[in-house]
Amino acid sequence: MFWIIPLAVLVLFELIADVLAKEWSLRNYPLILATAALLGYLIANTSWLIALRYGSGLARGAIVFSVASAILATGVGLLVYKEQLSFIQIIGAMLGIVALILIFWE
Repeated sequence: MFWIIPLAVLVLFELIADVLAKEWSLRNYPLILATAALLGYLIANTSWLIALRYGSGLARGAIVFSVASAILATGVGLLVYKEQLSFIQIIGAMLGIVALILIFWE
């Protein structure tokens, strides 16, 4: 399960890049934020290649990445940017957590 390390790096740098992209959109588009966001996405996708190489599998890896990054981005959106979720969206996030549990259940 070595693939989990590069997948965690993928999720982390995707989250960092998403926050930088959000800040870019809020702060009159400073070029440094856009450049930093793109660099974060580059590092994230390089980690994705490594995770695939070490056995994450396309299906399993994509689900873990998608759900984990969505849950973390949701947390940042709620806590830092004071965004709101509807009841149905909260249920969707909870189902994502259930999906992660089921993916790792062996």
